[in-house]
Order: sequence, then C-alpha cells, then structure tokens
Amino acid sequence: MGEITVSAQHIDHLLHDPTSAYGAPYQRAYADLAATHRGRPVDEIMPLLRKAADTALLGFTSADLAEQAQAISTGARYELRVRVTT
Repeated sequence: MGEITVSAQHIDHLLHDPTSAYGAPYQRAYADLAATHRGRPVDEIMPLLRKAADTALLGFTSADLAEQAQAISTGARYELRVRVTT
C-alpha cells in the first residue's frame, strides 16, 4: 500500500473532479495503464507512471511507483492511502 499527501486545493491532480478544469488527474492515467498494460514488464510501466505523476505534480516515491507498476503488471489491486491537507 502506498501513501501520498495532497493539498485540498490540488486533490483534482490525483482524483478526477468533473467540476475542475485540471485535465490530467493521476487516477485517470493509472486506470488507463491498468487497462492496457496488464502483463507487461514493470520496467516498461514505471516510466509511464513517473510521467503521469510528474504531469499531475504528485510526489510519488520510486518505491510507490514500483508497487503500482507491479500491481498493474500482475492485475492485482493497489491500495493508496491519501492524506489531504488544508
């Protein structure tokens, strides 16, 4: 399980919010990769997750991204604990 802290004003960078003008939430990128990259090597998925995290301005660690890539590769569930700050 991973953890990330996101400010309340930037939660739309992580989770899709239809009322927000922000167009690249990480949730969408992760879901797209999970749908298209199952069974692919972790090393192939990692740079795509890093790019999505960087685009969304989220500070995932390399270990978090590796866990996420492993989950996508194997089709396992991935749990992310989100701490929202004000």
